[in-house]
Amino acid sequence: MLQLKNINKRFGSKTVAQDINLNVEAGEILAVLGRSGCGKSTLLKTIVGLVRPDSGEVWLNGDNITDMPSEKRNISLMFQDYALLPHLSALDNVGFGLKMRRLPKAEIEEQSMQALCDIGLEHEAQRKPESLSGGEQQRLALARALITRPSLLLLDEAFSSLDTHLRRHLRTLTAERIHSQNIPAILVTHSAEEACTMADTIAIMHEGRILQHGTPETLIRRPVNAQAALLLGLANTDDTRYIPQHAIRFDPNGTAVRISEAVPLAEGTRLTLAHPQYGDLIWYPHADHDTDKLPTGQKSASAWMKVRLFGLIEFDGLRKRKRPSEKTFFRRPCLFNQNQSFNFAN
Repeated sequence: MLQLKNINKRFGSKTVAQDINLNVEAGEILAVLGRSGCGKSTLLKTIVGLVRPDSGEVWLNGDNITDMPSEKRNISLMFQDYALLPHLSALDNVGFGLKMRRLPKAEIEEQSMQALCDIGLEHEAQRKPESLSGGEQQRLALARALITRPSLLLLDEAFSSLDTHLRRHLRTLTAERIHSQNIPAILVTHSAEEACTMADTIAIMHEGRILQHGTPETLIRRPVNAQAALLLGLANTDDTRYIPQHAIRFDPNGTAVRISEAVPLAEGTRLTLAHPQYGDLIWYPHADHDTDKLPTGQKSASAWMKVRLFGLIEFDGLRKRKRPSEKTFFRRPCLFNQNQSFNFAN
């Protein structure tokens, strides 16, 4: 278990960590979500021992490691650029950490080969990193990070340079390894989609402070303020309010809105509704939203329908209305053809 207790750090006049208090249980993945420069990487460096906090403590598995040298903390890191050793084979890259621990050569080779088998690279053992694909290099970095059985795994934007399909595959593989080895892990990312799909809990960080900490479902349903909602990539957000997906309902007695855009996507239909009070609202209709009552037939971007809003979340201390209990659906922002029409009869 990792515990960060009242971590504070400043570089000159800039505060990069202010009263950070976080716990990460064994087998849990915590995502630290925020924009570049918010203090995410400094927090990782503080945990691993490369940066000393001005105040506060870092505890790992019941021990205060704040003053412990970084090489003695048994923490593994995965970087965006993989940091593989170009002159070593895949087998020797994986076993490098074991070699530094002076394990017997035969044991290093056996464990390294098993690690390569676990990630499907047993036939690439003698190849150098430069001859491997990006996905193979990432898997190699993962095997190297976990072979030493670390007490904590840190992931610094580890998947951002991969294509979409490979990124999803390696996220799943990494999460499976973390859970099977029952170690705590921290994922630093600027991608809300990555944080929500991979992490058990999310800490939203902004200007050195943790704005909000909780499960993805909790944060999406109830962002603490507009900044948190924007960092989560939530549609229908401005400085004063957030209108969740589950708050928009078809209602024949509701407000008339124009469907200004309708886009068929793999995960469902995306509608842009021109609301007379709240402007453009993004809506993904679902079965529990009475999709059978949507306009039928081939419709252009001039169709009309009626909706009612249940559960507008107001920020800056304004009154929060009672919200329904239905499950919230998270959708990442999408690009679309503004001139496209869609048949709602499906």
